[in-house]
Amino acid sequence: MTVTFWKEKIRNYAEEHAAEAERLLKELAVIPAPSGKEKRRGDFCRKWLETHGAEGVYEDSAGNIIYPYEISRRSRLAVCMAHLDVVFPDEDRLVIRQKEHLLTGPGVGDDTANLVNLLMAAAFFAQEKPNLQMGILFVADTGEEGLGNLKGCRQLMKDFGNRLAQVISLDLYLGQCFNRCVGSLRYEVTVRTEGGHSFSAFGNPSAVHQISRLVCALYGQQVPGRAQTTYNVGTIEGGTSVNTIAQEARILYEIRSVDAGCMEEMRQGFEEIIRRFSAEGMCLEVRQVGERPCAGRMDEASEAVWGRLVETAAEVIYRAAGQEVSLEAASTDANIPLSLGIPAVTLGTIAGGGAHTREEWVDLRSQRTGMKLVLELLFALQREQQSEQQGEQQGEYGETAVFFV
Repeated sequence: MTVTFWKEKIRNYAEEHAAEAERLLKELAVIPAPSGKEKRRGDFCRKWLETHGAEGVYEDSAGNIIYPYEISRRSRLAVCMAHLDVVFPDEDRLVIRQKEHLLTGPGVGDDTANLVNLLMAAAFFAQEKPNLQMGILFVADTGEEGLGNLKGCRQLMKDFGNRLAQVISLDLYLGQCFNRCVGSLRYEVTVRTEGGHSFSAFGNPSAVHQISRLVCALYGQQVPGRAQTTYNVGTIEGGTSVNTIAQEARILYEIRSVDAGCMEEMRQGFEEIIRRFSAEGMCLEVRQVGERPCAGRMDEASEAVWGRLVETAAEVIYRAAGQEVSLEAASTDANIPLSLGIPAVTLGTIAGGGAHTREEWVDLRSQRTGMKLVLELLFALQREQQSEQQGEQQGEYGETAVFFV
């Protein structure tokens, strides 16, 4: 079957199933899925895939919903994944609103609309049943947001890492392509004091006061200048009432960098501040609650595959969406494979904005573009795999080129 045949199939599928994709987005977007509590959304995805012809769909130990396509017939696998969880803690039905072609609601784009495009692509493969050069794992994964610590992707790498040729993560918006990963270290720091009544025990140390001093010290750090590096105190809480000297207060603190050396330098600075305040008598408890690794080293062959993967993704985005691609760094599921030397890229498949706000929005008219983008990229990667195996490169629009065996 020729390139033209599959391009026409993809184009027709996106047009014919645009209304179905919109309905699916509206159904998925109202299902709550905070990190660690994605099961309701995961169960919905599993049943939807099975209803649309996907065979062998299962839930793994991390709660990932996995549709393995032709993985028993091929030694090398590609992963196409989008995360189930949203950043919001709500466990009741989420509220979405539509005005003309815009759909607004918490998590509607990050990552629900991309998850829809993953599911629609999986359904295409289940129905058309192409015979591939590489097997594909379609994965709706868990724990990407917040303190989920990339739980689902870590499990996926543990189970399939030695067979993975490349990983595609679908996240955020059209035109964005993330080829570098931002690592992070996350800590919960708790301060405890004697406390007491605000009048009769006046003068006793306050945990709120002490943790405020700690925050000021953390914000006094100098970041390394050789690579983008940041820090942030994201939450602060504690105390009992207005007339109580606080006995306990805590913060969540994060360090981020695109460079592992810079992140290590910041970690050492953080630990030195903790040691200094502890030596002064402050009662501190530090707990690391998350770690997202920076990119690791790749061998020469993997680096070449990674370069082609990023280049192909950028070309497909441009052809599908007509947008110049911005190559950026981000903290996504791709951190895990990249840290292990596995070629990976993250890209957006929906027009939208306002990520991590309750006013996040997506343009429903871009959903069919996203469907085409995902399918064309998966087909292009299969074709590249075939070219490598045959030891030849074929033109992009060569009519006799065959994607599949």
